[in-house]
Amino acid sequence: MPLGHLGINVTDLSAAQSYYDELMPLLDYAPLLSTADQFAYLPADNKPGTYIFFYPADVPGYVRTAPGLQHLAFMVRTRTAVDRVHAWATTRGDEIIHAPQEFPQYPPPYYATFWTGPDGIMLEAVCHKNA
Repeated sequence: MPLGHLGINVTDLSAAQSYYDELMPLLDYAPLLSTADQFAYLPADNKPGTYIFFYPADVPGYVRTAPGLQHLAFMVRTRTAVDRVHAWATTRGDEIIHAPQEFPQYPPPYYATFWTGPDGIMLEAVCHKNA
């Protein structure tokens, strides 16, 4: 069974929602809810998967190397989708950690891109197919 849901605290809820409202459709996620104190997405087209909720952080200061969330990896269906997400992140001026490429150190096939999103959270789009 997939993980039911994941909650992430962000420094600026409104700015984060603007960012993720653009990104999540590229990752096959759809809006679930949006209120003054949270917003969330679910896998599109009634697919099973993890829901993702965003909440306002009481204290800023996310550090990827500290205990807690290290990064979010989103599985996409095609390598073209990985490339499309990379182009989107590049156009926004996000820090690209790894351009789309094969990662032979992981079980093949593993084609992915990594970048930094709001609050410095490392994000990944990965395709586990050769097409």
